[in-house]
Amino acid sequence: MAFLGVERSLTGRCWVGPDVETDRAAEAMAQSIDLPRPVAQVLARRGVPQEEARGFLQPQLKDLLPDPRRLRDMEAAAARFVAAVRGRQRIAVFADYDVDGGSSAALLLVWLRQMGLAATLYIPDRIDEGYGPNEPAMRDLAARHDLIVCVDCGTLSHEPIAAAKGADVIVLDHHLGGETLPPALAVVNPNRQDEDGELGYLCAAGVVFLMLVEVRRQLRAAGQAPGPDLMAMLDLVALATVADVAPLIGANRALVRQGLRVMAQRQRPGLVALADVARMDAAPNSYHLGFLLGPRVNAGGRIGKADLGARLLATDDPVEAQALADRLDQLNTERREIEEAVRAAAMAQAEERGLDAPLVWAAGDGWHPGVVGIVASRLKEAANRPAVVIGLDGDEGKGSGRSVSGIDLGAAIQRLATDGLLIKGGGHKMAAGLTVARDQLEPAMARLSDLLARQGAGAMGPADLKLDGLLMPGAATVPLIEELERAGPYGAGAPAPRFALPDVQIRYAKRVGASHLKLSLSDGMEGRLDAIAFGAFDSDLGPRLETHGGARFHLAGRLEINTWGGRQNVQLRLEDAAEA
Repeated sequence: MAFLGVERSLTGRCWVGPDVETDRAAEAMAQSIDLPRPVAQVLARRGVPQEEARGFLQPQLKDLLPDPRRLRDMEAAAARFVAAVRGRQRIAVFADYDVDGGSSAALLLVWLRQMGLAATLYIPDRIDEGYGPNEPAMRDLAARHDLIVCVDCGTLSHEPIAAAKGADVIVLDHHLGGETLPPALAVVNPNRQDEDGELGYLCAAGVVFLMLVEVRRQLRAAGQAPGPDLMAMLDLVALATVADVAPLIGANRALVRQGLRVMAQRQRPGLVALADVARMDAAPNSYHLGFLLGPRVNAGGRIGKADLGARLLATDDPVEAQALADRLDQLNTERREIEEAVRAAAMAQAEERGLDAPLVWAAGDGWHPGVVGIVASRLKEAANRPAVVIGLDGDEGKGSGRSVSGIDLGAAIQRLATDGLLIKGGGHKMAAGLTVARDQLEPAMARLSDLLARQGAGAMGPADLKLDGLLMPGAATVPLIEELERAGPYGAGAPAPRFALPDVQIRYAKRVGASHLKLSLSDGMEGRLDAIAFGAFDSDLGPRLETHGGARFHLAGRLEINTWGGRQNVQLRLEDAAEA
């Protein structure tokens, strides 16, 4: 039964509220442990038992951090790393060009620098070299180093790692593993085929952090100083976890919560400079990491020099940090322009092909490989289907895919690579990359569509709007939002709470820019609330609310604290509406 009777909203969605069992659990929790009802609703939706509620609201890293030795090859990897540090050996860090790779590399570079060692950073060029280790680069690094640590890559790099003659190779990764492992000294990856998958939610920076925890343990066991303060490095782990869309469950939740506290202290020059160019004027939260900082760190790997992001995160020089942040901000603006052109062409092509197939895909000549992943995300959101976008160049195409909950895209793409329909491909459940021959494009996409249909992708309807419950405008206060934040952080696998405001009157509506709408709301009594609807005029939402004519509406969205001129007030980030 549709929540508030909304079967089709102004954006075409059905509203779905909590089921009876969740509602009852929330009511019992609110009464027994004296929690605000909206907070109890969020906890009940997350499946938190009543007896664990207080602990959930105060997650402690010491309680949630797994034993690093649960992961295969961890002891061997840490022991080889410790030996390299003790022997003052030459160490190279080979990283992916995204935020997770850059953060993972920065963790190692900063840790080693504080131990008096300067490591070599190598990040491949997205266009010239592609993702992951390649034979020429690994051969060259091996000739000049004793140890190569591959972060956020390497699990499927059999030939490139075999080419690293004369150097030991450690892989610290989280991408889906194949049936066989590359010839590295150690492959630490919670998504290896022979792992139980319980820690599969970790991003690469989380795996690197666990290795440094094990390194600290081994140093202590040998009677040596344990090395740098790892807690002070959690800002990098938090950034990577959120930006890589890793689910905020288990240890990730505590890592991000503590990492945000560290980031708020503004001790890392690169993140301080980046926050300033992004005009962040409040304490950092998951939104800032995912939508303000992450895209800027990524911009270097997408359309600029691949190592800019990692260098920014690793530097201890404020002057260098400012220069790198300015450059990344500029590149991010350029990326947006390139992305918009590709998005428009890809959307038109996908719509012509049909948005109701198990797979939504588009391919075009000259589409920049640095933006195809973002455009795939846009197609996925529009169709509620897995999406793949491919940029063609000559006889080959390089593409990226994004999936929806419940559909394992990485496994399907890896199957295509095994079957020979792709030159290469891999990833994880929600995101994957691929390289395909132009003459195999159509059969590869047809086969991928078939594999995804078997997982149920073709049976999905438009995404319903899931709501945590009802809230009156007068109840939306700063203290309530602060209480709701204790149930966070929010992100992938832990969506921010979304509430319905029933039978609301619009007192004021004004268009802002090309597509946004600013509103002032009233419940007809004392309750008042400001709202902002971004992209409202991309659907029927903006035009109908702007010309409301005194009609009353059910509104749905997320609450946030808006800071302006040193004052705080509550704002509704409006996502949907329906006539009451």
